[in-house]
Amino acid sequence: MLEQRIQQQFFDSADLQYRCADTLARPVAEAAAALLAAITGGGKVMVCGSGAGAVLAPHLARLFTGRFERVRPPLAAMALGANQGVAPAQEVRALGLPGDVLLFIDDADGDSTAVISAAQAKDMTIVVIAGRSAQAFGELLAETDVLVAVPHERAARVAELQLLVLHCLCDAVDFQLMGDQET
Repeated sequence: MLEQRIQQQFFDSADLQYRCADTLARPVAEAAAALLAAITGGGKVMVCGSGAGAVLAPHLARLFTGRFERVRPPLAAMALGANQGVAPAQEVRALGLPGDVLLFIDDADGDSTAVISAAQAKDMTIVVIAGRSAQAFGELLAETDVLVAVPHERAARVAELQLLVLHCLCDAVDFQLMGDQET
C-alpha cells in the first residue's frame, strides 16, 4: 500500500511536468530573456521568495554565480534575505538598480507586495514564479514583467515544478551565452 502511494507521487509529479511543458515554455523563455538582458547589460539578478521559494532562491543564485552543468564565467546574482533583520525589500531598495531583475519565487504563504513595490520603484524587471497565488501577481506586474504560473494547488507539486523552471532558466541562459553543449 505504501509503495503504491509513493509511486503515485512520482506519477503525479511527472504528469504535471508533462502537462505544463507547452503552457510554461513561453513564459520561461521570456523570463530567460529578461535574465539574459540584465546579465549582458551589466545588471544583476536578485532572487528571493516566500516559504519554500526562499529555500530555492539561494540555489538559483549559486547556480548563476557558480555553474549549472558546465563551466562558464560567474554571472551576477544574489539571494536576498540572508541578512538577518534586513527584509528583502530593504535589500532591493539598497542594492537594486534599473536594468536589474528581481526573481521572486512564491509559494503562496508570504506577502510579496513590499519587495515587488521596491523593485518597481527601482525600475527593475520582475520575474515571478508562482503557484496558487499567480492570479494576484498578474494584477501587480507591469507588461514588461514576466509571470510563470504553475497551475497546481498542491504546494509540493508547485515547488517541484518551480525547481524545474529554475533549472530551465539556467540552461537557457547558458545556451544563449555559450551555445549548445557539445556531446
